[in-house]
Amino acid sequence: MYALFEYKGKQYKAEKDALIQVDKIDAEAGAKIEIDSVLLVSDGDNVKVGTPYVSGAKIEVVVENDFRDKKVLVFKYKSKKDYHRLIGHRQEYTNVRVKNIIG
Repeated sequence: MYALFEYKGKQYKAEKDALIQVDKIDAEAGAKIEIDSVLLVSDGDNVKVGTPYVSGAKIEVVVENDFRDKKVLVFKYKSKKDYHRLIGHRQEYTNVRVKNIIG
């Protein structure tokens, strides 16, 4: 069984006990969160597609840990203008584990 859900403007595929990397959540490790913006639920034979969300479907996840990704360097340059800038950025993410798919 799997489900597609939307969280913070991005779509993810959830399976039972899967570890999913989402944008940072302000929650303690071990906190339980229910996500009800489920777009599709499939149990192998039956597929439910929402318009836009499947009614009554929920995904229960548990927050595991927060981490920061590798540094991304952005270099801006304009030729013949003596302009160049180097900017670094580290995006923050949260790992969540899918405990149950209700749908």
